[in-house]
Amino acid sequence: MADYFTHFSCLLDVSAPENAARAIEIYEADCADGALEAQFSNGFFVSVPSEDAGSQLWMRDEGAGDPESVIRFVKICASEFGLSGCWGFQYSNTCSKPRLDGFGGGAHVLDLATGETVDWIDTENWIAQTIADAGGKS
Repeated sequence: MADYFTHFSCLLDVSAPENAARAIEIYEADCADGALEAQFSNGFFVSVPSEDAGSQLWMRDEGAGDPESVIRFVKICASEFGLSGCWGFQYSNTCSKPRLDGFGGGAHVLDLATGETVDWIDTENWIAQTIADAGGKS
């Protein structure tokens, strides 16, 4: 039996150490809720790197993660702290055994001011569509 994993590691600058502390509180409150419908805490871990001045959040999987959970959390932080500009991250999909559907990845870019997606790509769908558009078979 094969195990599937999604891996990522990214930073979000929330502008101030106070904002980083509040973001950790938001994350921990979601974790403590224990509800199955938790917004984001089941899909990644977050901390403030010790070498940082305190305004950056480090979000990462620890085994397998959920990119959609990261996106929801970043949107909450952006709204809560009035962030602007673009932010993005990439992820990889891997498998414990060689499988045709076991490898790929993607990337997502958000406009922090609006919470809207600027662009995104999923390599599994991208490659299939690109080959189909070129008249080939995937």
